[in-house]
Amino acid sequence: MQHLRPRSFALVALAVGALTLGLAQPASAQGSDVFPGGVYRPADMTASREASALAAAGRTADASVARTIAARPSSVWLGDWLSTSSLRTTVEHHLAAAEAQGRTPVFVTYAIPGRDCGSYSAGGLTAGAYGSWNRVLADTLRGHRAAVIVEPDALAQLSSCPSAETTSRVRLIRTAVQELSAAGAAVYLDAGHEAWIAPTTMAGLLRDAGVAYARGFSLNVSNYYSTSGERAYGERLRALTGGHYVIDVSRNGRGASGQWCNAPSAGLGQDPAVVNDGTGLDALLWVKLPGESDGTCNGGPAAGQWFTSGAAALVRNR
Repeated sequence: MQHLRPRSFALVALAVGALTLGLAQPASAQGSDVFPGGVYRPADMTASREASALAAAGRTADASVARTIAARPSSVWLGDWLSTSSLRTTVEHHLAAAEAQGRTPVFVTYAIPGRDCGSYSAGGLTAGAYGSWNRVLADTLRGHRAAVIVEPDALAQLSSCPSAETTSRVRLIRTAVQELSAAGAAVYLDAGHEAWIAPTTMAGLLRDAGVAYARGFSLNVSNYYSTSGERAYGERLRALTGGHYVIDVSRNGRGASGQWCNAPSAGLGQDPAVVNDGTGLDALLWVKLPGESDGTCNGGPAAGQWFTSGAAALVRNR
């Protein structure tokens, strides 16, 4: 997943009618209303599978690193690698497992056309397929408790992604937000991070993309910025858009170093936690799956593959 650093952004001018729907959940609600019982811990993710494989190969230290990461609650990423039938099966599996734990699953949609500006995490569905795919997700979530983070980077990259037609992308995201929220999910529309897009500009993008239908927005996904800085940015956005927010703390234990791709100095952040402190923050989450590579940079394998030495550095630098 690429995290570009544009120096300026011309606000996309979209004619958006007045919204009549309120937030998906009351603004006064706290994190425990979204995440009663806490955040779901998937049992069959990359880290847990790698832990088993590394242990079987006699690589005890590497297996211990993978087990350390696998022991924490984390998100479930859903993208164009899942057909609509596989999407339904995958989501149903995690919903059942989360309900058995008495916790709330966090899903991440990552299938927007022109994803990642064609960089390390290039891909995405066609515009025509994207709507159908999201409707299957919404139908599968209906009647279940779940949080959904919608399309990391998709709004923040609008000024930098040559393959993305801004009006089409915003329209697709807005429809997805409306349908997922109508299905009862707590939807967080991704808003980049504090060093990327100015709050007033991002607030305009969030409004155009339907944040008023959502629970709120997500911050710092797959990045390294400090929790304190992201909270300050989140509160500024909240003053402009309303709603609540979540922060990805999976790799921000040492803050940002200026590198975004497999940053060598990064360390695991604090364990995921639900927040009930009267601010707009609902939860600190592990959205990015630590140990999975950002791409072929700083010695890493292809995006999404297990990066053994990178995972070890994250645990060591925690």
